Amino acid sequence: MVKIHVNDEKKRVEVDPDMPLLWVLREELGLTGTKFGCGSGYCGACVVHVDGAPVRSCMMPVSAAENKKVTTIEGMSGDVVEGLQKAWVEQNAPQCGYCQSGQIMSAALLLKSNPTPSDSDIDNAMNGNLCRCGTYQRIRRAIHSAAADLASPASGGTS
Repeated sequence: MVKIHVNDEKKRVEVDPDMPLLWVLREELGLTGTKFGCGSGYCGACVVHVDGAPVRSCMMPVSAAENKKVTTIEGMSGDVVEGLQKAWVEQNAPQCGYCQSGQIMSAALLLKSNPTPSDSDIDNAMNGNLCRCGTYQRIRRAIHSAAADLASPASGGTS
């Protein structure tokens, strides 16, 4: 039995403690927004936040998440993620969409720590997120757009 705290809910799962967090989220808890990409921690499709840090859930055993706060794309809320989602649509960032939950998870952490990122800041923060469709320029534009919208007085600032 492993106890984890996912999207502000305490969960108990009867799984092998070495099972990757990704599979617990998807198969045991039905949180399928986090995607399986490569299974080797290279692509970033499986990024979740663990205690506020980006983690490749395909590489983390669920036992390592015990007593930590796990946030998946389904648990994201607030101005930053809403701004990113709006900008993603406006900038036509997704093509196939498969990598997008991991992209948004990484972009949200970037904007929370750096509300006015440069191109270099964005490239560094998003470096571990691969897009098979190659929409990197649109993703960068979407992050800049979300940052600008969040900084405008009409949006009420960031949260």
